[in-house]
Amino acid sequence: MRLVVVSAGLSVPSSTRLLADRLAAVAAPAAGDAEVRVIELRDLAVEIAHTFTNGFPGGALADAFDAVTRADGLIVVTPVFSASYSGLFKSFFDALSVTDPDGLAGKPVLIAATGGSARHSLVLDHALRPLFSYLRAVVVPTGVYAASEDWGAEGLDGRIERAAGELAALTAGLAAARPEPRRDSFEEVTPFAERLAALRPAG
Repeated sequence: MRLVVVSAGLSVPSSTRLLADRLAAVAAPAAGDAEVRVIELRDLAVEIAHTFTNGFPGGALADAFDAVTRADGLIVVTPVFSASYSGLFKSFFDALSVTDPDGLAGKPVLIAATGGSARHSLVLDHALRPLFSYLRAVVVPTGVYAASEDWGAEGLDGRIERAAGELAALTAGLAAARPEPRRDSFEEVTPFAERLAALRPAG
């Protein structure tokens, strides 16, 4: 099982990355000790911009796109800018959808955001959820928003555990429902000599 975390935090250290790590720390064991990879978008900012001007992702960005599309589940976390997701966050998923329009179709996604005020918590349902629904991802019911006052306060841990549990359950359920790869017919071809022997009359 592979979980990919996309963090759009810009500072170091970053509250966005901190929330992403806490979500992954709960989701990975719940999904059966899933392998976790974290993608920091600030490291890809230049390649993301170049993708819009030349139409091709650079090597590091192409690798990030491949990780996202191959993941069994995603955790995406953005800081809130102007009451919405950050431009870098949106640009990454815009570039991904141009490169692979079906890359997120059916993909379980846990949405999360950080901000300075609790008043921006509606960003989850008014910006993030519609974005990933448009990309045909399967967004888990519980989103996680962490304002400055939430760190160390009661309630954040419960939201993290509930959302991470939902992602793990959805990811495991979709993996179990995935059909077995179809075997090509040539793998089951009976040798001609064997067929011929079966046609010979007995005795």
